[in-house]
Amino acid sequence: MILVAALLGGCAVGPDYRTPLLATPAHWSRTGGVTTAPPTLPRWWARLHDPLLDRLVTEAVGGNLDVATASARVREARASYRQAVGALLPTIANSDSARLVNGTNSLSAMPGGTNIGTPSSSVGSNDAAGLYQAGFDASWELDLFGANRRAVEAAGYGIDASDENLRAVLMTLVGDVASNYVQARGYQARIALARRTALSQDETTKITRNRLAAGTASAADLANATGQAATTRAFVPTLEAAYAEAVHRLSVLTGRPPAALADRMARPGPIPTPKLPVPAGVPADVLLLRPDVRLAERRYAQSTARVGQAEAALYPSVSLTGNIATSGTKLGDLGRNSSISWSLGPTLTVPIFKGGKLRAAVDIAQAQRDQQFLAYQASVLAALKDVEDALVSLGHERSRNGLLATSTTAYRQAASLSQSLYRSGSSSFLDVLTAERSLYSAEDALLQSRVKIVADYIALNKALGAGWDGDVDVLTPEVIDADTGPHPAGAIPLRRAAP
Repeated sequence: MILVAALLGGCAVGPDYRTPLLATPAHWSRTGGVTTAPPTLPRWWARLHDPLLDRLVTEAVGGNLDVATASARVREARASYRQAVGALLPTIANSDSARLVNGTNSLSAMPGGTNIGTPSSSVGSNDAAGLYQAGFDASWELDLFGANRRAVEAAGYGIDASDENLRAVLMTLVGDVASNYVQARGYQARIALARRTALSQDETTKITRNRLAAGTASAADLANATGQAATTRAFVPTLEAAYAEAVHRLSVLTGRPPAALADRMARPGPIPTPKLPVPAGVPADVLLLRPDVRLAERRYAQSTARVGQAEAALYPSVSLTGNIATSGTKLGDLGRNSSISWSLGPTLTVPIFKGGKLRAAVDIAQAQRDQQFLAYQASVLAALKDVEDALVSLGHERSRNGLLATSTTAYRQAASLSQSLYRSGSSSFLDVLTAERSLYSAEDALLQSRVKIVADYIALNKALGAGWDGDVDVLTPEVIDADTGPHPAGAIPLRRAAP
C-alpha cells in the first residue's frame, strides 16, 4: 500500500490552470495626443510638479483605511496558504491522562496494540490507585488524488489575488487623491475669478452711479449694474462649498478627519499642468499593467484549482495512522515499570454513496470557475474601455481648451473696448453688461477646462494601470492584542434587570 501511495503521490485530478489568451486590438482607436511608447507609470503624479500633492499621496498610502484593509487581506491570504500547506504534513498530538481506579485492575495494552510490558500491581477493591497514561498519536493523509495540493495551489493564487487587490486599491487611492486635489485647486481659482470679476463689476456700478448723477445714465442702468455684480458674487458661496467638500474628501482619503487639511490647503495654489502627450502603449499592455485585470485573472486561476479540489473528493482517500502509549500506576513508572502499546496501519476511505453531494460540489466549483472567467473577460473589456474613454475625453478637451482660450481673449478685448466706449458716451450700458457677463463665463469655462484636462490625464493614467509603486507595510496588524496567553478571565458585566 505504501508503495502504491508513493507511485501515485504525483497524481492530481482536475484541470491544470493555463493563462487564457484574450484577443485585444492592435492599437488604440484615438492616437492624437498620445504615443505608442510604453506607459511611464512609476510616480506618474510627480509629473504634475506639485510638492504638496506629492506629500499628500504619500500620506494617503500610509493612512488610508481601504489600504489598511487590503493589507490585512494580504496577511489573511498568506496565513491561509500556510494553513493549506499544513494539511500536506503529518499531524502529531500528545495525549496525557491521570485518573483514579477502584478495584483490582491490571494494565493491558491499548486496543489493537501489542503488550510488551508487564502487568501493574493489583490494588484492593476498596482502595483507589492512580492510573497515568502518556502517548503520541500521528496521522498523515497521503493525498493520492491531489485534494490538499489543489488546496495549496488555490491558496497560492489567493496570495497573488490579495497582492493585486492591494495594488488595485492603491491605484484607485492615488487617482482619487490627485483628482480631489486638482478639483480643490480649480475651485480656489474659480472663487478668486468670481471675486475679481465682482470687484470689476463694482467699479462699473460706481461709474454708472456717477453717470446717473450727471444725467448721462438711467436708473435702469444702475440697477442692472448692481444686479450683475451681486449675481457674480453669489457664485462664491456655492464654489466655496464645493471646495470645502473636495478638501473633506481629500482629508478622509489620507485617513484623517474631514477638516484636517483645511489649513494646509487654505493658501491657493496653481492648477497643476500635466505634461502631454501621454505614452499610452498598446491595448495588450492593460493585461499586464492593470492590477484589477490581474486580480480577476488570479481569481480565475484560484477557482480552477478549486475544481480539482472538489473532484478529488470523488476518489478514495488513504491515511496512515499510528499511536504509541505508555501507562503506569505511578507517574515515575511511565519511563520504567509501565505497559507500552502501539498501533500502525493505513485507513482507506471510499465514498460509496453521498446522495450526489460530491458531484454537486464539482458542478458548483465549475460554475464558479466559469463566473470568474467571465469576470476576467469583463475586466479586460472594462479596462480597454477606460483607456479609450480617457483618450477621447483628453483629446477633445484639449481642442475645446484651445477654443476657450481664443474666446476668452476675444471677450477680454470686447469688455475693455465696451468700458472705454461707455465712459466716453459712445456705447450703451447694455453693451458693457453683455461684454462683462460673456468675459466672466468664458474665463470660468476656461478654468473648468483646465481642471478637466488634468482630470482626464489622471483618468488615463489610472486606466493604464498607474498606481503606487513603493513599499506598503502588510506585516504589522492594526489591532495589537494584550494578554493573549492563559490568564484569568475578566469579569463579565451583568445586565441590569428592567424595573
